[in-house]
Amino acid sequence: MGILDWFKNRQAQFDPERVSAEMMDWAVDKALTLTNPKLKLLAQGRKRLEPAIETTVKFLRAQISTLPAVHLMVPQAWSADPVLRAFFVAPADIGAVLRDSANLRGLFDKRPEVEEAYAVLGMEFKLQQVFGMALKGTTVQRDVAQTTASFSDHRARLCETDELGLRRVIGVQVFEYLLSQAIAKIGEDREERQDLQTSRSLMRNRLSLLKQHGPGLGAMLGDAPAAKSEQARLAAELLENERQLEALGGGESVLEAELECLVDVLGNPQRYIRFESKRLCLDRMNLVVDEGSSGDAFDVDFAVAEITGSTPMTRAFVLVRVPRTELPPPKKLDLADASRYL
Repeated sequence: MGILDWFKNRQAQFDPERVSAEMMDWAVDKALTLTNPKLKLLAQGRKRLEPAIETTVKFLRAQISTLPAVHLMVPQAWSADPVLRAFFVAPADIGAVLRDSANLRGLFDKRPEVEEAYAVLGMEFKLQQVFGMALKGTTVQRDVAQTTASFSDHRARLCETDELGLRRVIGVQVFEYLLSQAIAKIGEDREERQDLQTSRSLMRNRLSLLKQHGPGLGAMLGDAPAAKSEQARLAAELLENERQLEALGGGESVLEAELECLVDVLGNPQRYIRFESKRLCLDRMNLVVDEGSSGDAFDVDFAVAEITGSTPMTRAFVLVRVPRTELPPPKKLDLADASRYL
């Protein structure tokens, strides 16, 4: 199976409800193929990778099981759903996010028999300290320290035709992200090897010239040969360079190092990503209040994904359900407005 085939068949493989032999075989094959197909040539390579794969699969199942319940994401649900009210300033904002989701539209276009889609609604999430007024008993106090929650940059890109399918896609996405972290680390090692080899060649040439009479034009113009101390320093740097190259190894040892890197990443997925269930008690102004406090406040449940790999990121998200009939038509191009920029 080629690399493109892996992405064509990604949805049906990860099962968040159980760990099967078929899923383990799929995950091992995918890890080896996407990282470096030559890793399959290593003796016991699959067997050495399997415990790390199993660790990642169990980690993914545990993470996905903590995801909050699905919300109906339509403008009409805004007033009755405190979660949607916390995420969106007004019902029209929900329609704008749905209208701008090319993936949702593409899913409905591709599957005309599907009446609703499930998606991951991702958002930028911030808690900020502000000062405002608060009612203490019967007295209004000013300049009271408060915490406000804000949600912005809403995106609905990952979608499927049912909830289980969406959870499977989430698992595959996270697995592929972990593989990308391993590949990035391996790429850094390869880049280091290339730099060292280039440096070794340059340093050997420089040392040879220094031993003769000095580099390039210096010898031709009659400069004195380099001092013994300079030659000794360059020779020491060259030896260190050789030592580093030997430590990196070559041939099969390179593949061994790449496999170890892959095992290390997949054996420790918590280093790179985790989902955290979050519950905030918010009033209608999105101010954080104590649970059980008097007043118009509601519990808002969502998840936070913390990505700590090569590109750190923190995003809030929930799972949503979108009926086909509620997907707004695509935004029309305003030719009159566009002509102003020509």
